[in-house]
Amino acid sequence: MELCTRLGRRHNRRGALGYTLIELIVVMAIISVLISIAVPLYQKSVIRTKESVLKNNLFTLRNVIDEYTVDKKKAPQALSDLVNEGYLRAVPIDPITGKEDWRITMEDAFSMVDQTQAGIYTVHSNSDSISLEGTPYSQW
Repeated sequence: MELCTRLGRRHNRRGALGYTLIELIVVMAIISVLISIAVPLYQKSVIRTKESVLKNNLFTLRNVIDEYTVDKKKAPQALSDLVNEGYLRAVPIDPITGKEDWRITMEDAFSMVDQTQAGIYTVHSNSDSISLEGTPYSQW
C-alpha cells in the first residue's frame, strides 16, 4: 500500500482520503481534556459576574433608600415607592435568583433620625445559595 501525505491526510492507491481511527481518538481525547478544563472556569466566571452585579445592585438600592429617607423624612414602604418617586427607573433584578424579590428589612420609625413612619431599612438577596467566598448571599 502506497502512502503519500497531502495536507496531513493519507490516501491509499485508490485515492480515498481519511484519518486512521487512532488519530481520531487522540484528537477527541485532546478536545475532551480542553473542554473539561474550560467549562469549570467559564462557570466560575459567570458566578463571579453575578456576584459583582449583586454587590452593585445592593449598594445602589441601599443608597437610594437612604436618599429617599432623608428627602421624604420617612423610609419607603416598598421598593416600588423608589420607582414611583423617580429614585430608580425600575427595581433591579437579583442576579442570583433572577427575580425582583429582595429580602427587605424593616426598621422602627423612632430608631432613625427625623423619621415619622417605619419603613425599609435595608435589602438583601433572597437567595439561600453560598457565594464563592463562602458567605450566604442573604447576608450581603
